[in-house]
Amino acid sequence: MNQSTYTVTGMTCDHCVASVTEEIGEIDGVQDVVVDLASGAVTVTSTEPLDDERVRAAVEEAGYKLAS
Repeated sequence: MNQSTYTVTGMTCDHCVASVTEEIGEIDGVQDVVVDLASGAVTVTSTEPLDDERVRAAVEEAGYKLAS
């Protein structure tokens, strides 16, 4: 099992959290997504290491950005 943490910018409410959780959750191998709204930290648990570009694309699909 792998765990990665990303920082997502622009989230301001529970709807934002739900959108990011849903989009990242659709990536193959993702088992769990935990979002901390206050810090923007998104912890993703997956069966295999994730391609950061796939995570970035999912976050952008939800309408937000990964911090550099």
